[in-house]
Amino acid sequence: MKLAVLTVPLYHLTLEETVKYLHSLGVQAVELGCGGSPGKTHLDPDVYLNHPDKIAEVKELMKKYDMEICALSAHGNAVHPNPEIAAQAKQDFENAVLLAEQLGVDTVVTFSGCPGDSPTSQYPNWVVCPWPDDFLTILDYQWNEVLIPYWQKEVEFVRAHGVKHVAFEMHPGFCVYNPETCLRLRNAVGPELGANFDPSHLIWQGM
Repeated sequence: MKLAVLTVPLYHLTLEETVKYLHSLGVQAVELGCGGSPGKTHLDPDVYLNHPDKIAEVKELMKKYDMEICALSAHGNAVHPNPEIAAQAKQDFENAVLLAEQLGVDTVVTFSGCPGDSPTSQYPNWVVCPWPDDFLTILDYQWNEVLIPYWQKEVEFVRAHGVKHVAFEMHPGFCVYNPETCLRLRNAVGPELGANFDPSHLIWQGM
């Protein structure tokens, strides 16, 4: 086991300053944000993606401070009913996968996403109970018509680029928000899907 830190809270520092500081504390690995909610201050795809010299610089920096990149993160809602929001989240995630491939990182952290309640929705609809029966209709649409088909296609992309693990932050507001829903999507799509264990989200749900 290694002690790792998500570097987002240290965005006031450069990447090297961040890695140097964390190394001084005994941290052995970092998770770098490269899009979506974590932002991309430390790893901007526009700067690093398809620029071998820049990728080499990051690898050398990690070697200099005996640091490992344990994961890249790009949290968004790629099944959002607003096509523009969904497209940006999809691009952020796929850029993270491509960067992970070039950096030799095998894990990308993200959200599962949450669709609306129908094809004409404007906003996501997070359903967490089975009754009245309308909720079951919404869940059937979200899971069987949107979420599972989306991740089946994305896992093909992930496999093609050598990433072994897609780690979902089980966060309220998204279809994967607890162990049961995480396992449901994993069983429907494949073993590449798993959990980024953030106990805070589970604790405030009473787990």
